[in-house]
Amino acid sequence: MEHVVTGAAMGAALTASGVFQPSVIISQLNFSSFHMIQAFLTAAATSACIVTAAQSLGYTHLKPRSFSSVGLFARWDGNIIGGLLLGTGMMLSGACPGTVLAQVGAGVRSGFYAMEGAALAGIVWAGFLQPYFSRCQSEPLSSSSSPSDNKYTTVYDTLGVSRATALAGLEAMFIAIIAAAVTLTSLGPEAKISPVIGGLFIGGAQLLSVLLRKSLVGTSTSYEELGGWFWSVLKGNGGIPPHYNNILFSAGAIAGAWLLTTLVPTYGQVTPVTVAPLSAGLGGFLMILGSRIAGGCTSGHGISGLSLFSTSSFLTIAATFGAGGLVGLLRG
Repeated sequence: MEHVVTGAAMGAALTASGVFQPSVIISQLNFSSFHMIQAFLTAAATSACIVTAAQSLGYTHLKPRSFSSVGLFARWDGNIIGGLLLGTGMMLSGACPGTVLAQVGAGVRSGFYAMEGAALAGIVWAGFLQPYFSRCQSEPLSSSSSPSDNKYTTVYDTLGVSRATALAGLEAMFIAIIAAAVTLTSLGPEAKISPVIGGLFIGGAQLLSVLLRKSLVGTSTSYEELGGWFWSVLKGNGGIPPHYNNILFSAGAIAGAWLLTTLVPTYGQVTPVTVAPLSAGLGGFLMILGSRIAGGCTSGHGISGLSLFSTSSFLTIAATFGAGGLVGLLRG
């Protein structure tokens, strides 16, 4: 039940913040609005404080996210390649692996097409691609990894500073960016509440996840679990899937968005933006494929991974927004 409750809180928070709207994601990636970055960085900053406190108090013992490799040029090449695909998919679909759940719950038309592409990607990943990428993870490039490389899994170890110093620096940087965005840019009709308040709500969902599950939010694994369930049924095994906690979380997110927009219809009013069905479906496929290659998505890497100061998460999110921004500028 804790997975459903936490997911519902996340879905409601994404909806209330407005970042579930395709127009918010697309306008952020083509730099015509900074609604999304205000909510995202507020959520990440809040989450970093929550996670650092939980880790310091010994309430949680969470490890930083590991690097992801596809065996091409570095042990983090999967983070870069996966992030590029994730960002491209976000721009094409106007969604991310987490917000598409809220879109479905709120009845956003393009979200259903994106969800179809996302589900297909989960099936393809679980059935065909996962075995290959698992081998890449277990057979790192000999020239690019050594036991001493483990010290570079966190930003503070890489920089040679304490976790407290890293937290202070991260918070200062995020606050400065948020303040600049609030001061220098304006918001559109999608903002039913301040994106900063919305980001605090998302951070609240992270707090609930830590308290109830002793784990952090993330959604892309649910598509992998869904794909595994599909193949299990196809092979005649059927029944309850062996792994389903993330499916429960995602189902809760859909329910949370639906409940909020039902109780407060204003939050379900979506600003029109053209997202063709083919674009949404292709984007949904790419964003899940990319997130599985990278080992996480904009919530798993962006909100949770950054909170753990995972170097892999900073690389993934940089690639994600870099690719999304480039595609956004090219598409206009």
